[in-house]
Amino acid sequence: MEKVTKILVHLSKNNVAPQCARFVQSITGHFTETLDDEVEVKCSLENNRFILCDCEKGRGIPLKRATFCPFKYLSVAEAAAIPLDVQSRGVDVGVAILLQSANQKVLLTRRASSLRIFPNVWVPPGGHVELDERLLDAGLRELREETGLKLDPGDVSAQLLGLWESVFPPMLSRGMPQRHHVVTYMLLNTSLTHQQLQASLHPEPAEVSGCLWVDASLVKAIVSAVDGEEGSVTPLEGLAPTISVLEVSPEGGLSESILPLSVLCNRAPNSGEDVERVSTGTKYALELWLKNLEGQGTRC
Repeated sequence: MEKVTKILVHLSKNNVAPQCARFVQSITGHFTETLDDEVEVKCSLENNRFILCDCEKGRGIPLKRATFCPFKYLSVAEAAAIPLDVQSRGVDVGVAILLQSANQKVLLTRRASSLRIFPNVWVPPGGHVELDERLLDAGLRELREETGLKLDPGDVSAQLLGLWESVFPPMLSRGMPQRHHVVTYMLLNTSLTHQQLQASLHPEPAEVSGCLWVDASLVKAIVSAVDGEEGSVTPLEGLAPTISVLEVSPEGGLSESILPLSVLCNRAPNSGEDVERVSTGTKYALELWLKNLEGQGTRC
């Protein structure tokens, strides 16, 4: 048996034994009969394999890709032209943590400008799942490594919100795919307020250049800027034109700064260099978070 060196996505459909996903195939497309960009699946982490299976509607969790996902449009010739060392990577597995405070705010971090993939983009803390890790343990480790927040599994209640098929570059007009992931978005509820959590923030400057706590009203403005659509974004009424963020110095220190709200409403550009914005996958996760909040309100 071939030695497992990293956790990769495996696919199972119609009760067929799981097979390792190919780098050049769309994971979402594997489970849809049409060009739909969202489907429900079941997922499990078994023997260092992240297994996705088909399921009946209403009995799984959502898996989504961007409308402009490169693997939705990649031709056979384009796929064959991708270097073999890239094709051999398979589809990696990541975990991202939506840390919800007791006063219903969620932590976002801005990726450092020196990072090769999605620099200066706002995302939840997260990263790769390592061998023999559970998803929750991987998420808590990444949260600690990136932000300095040390939470134990017993300190939080965890919920898997959804899965996102992430590709870099995010669209063919910006280059051929180099990275392919399925990101698991986990919601962690804590009994601490965002002020209490913020007192323990010690971000790693090699990975994080800024921190921001967002509430439901701000999230609604962010997700209104749908990537892939044209036209200007009209900020929601009642929101200030600027927001307060925590800038991270090269030494890891924190200082308060002002950021135009319009930056968080930027859309993913079709060409050229990327811009500071909230990632497309993060917008999807924040939409799921809003639905979860609404559900909590309904049950109360």
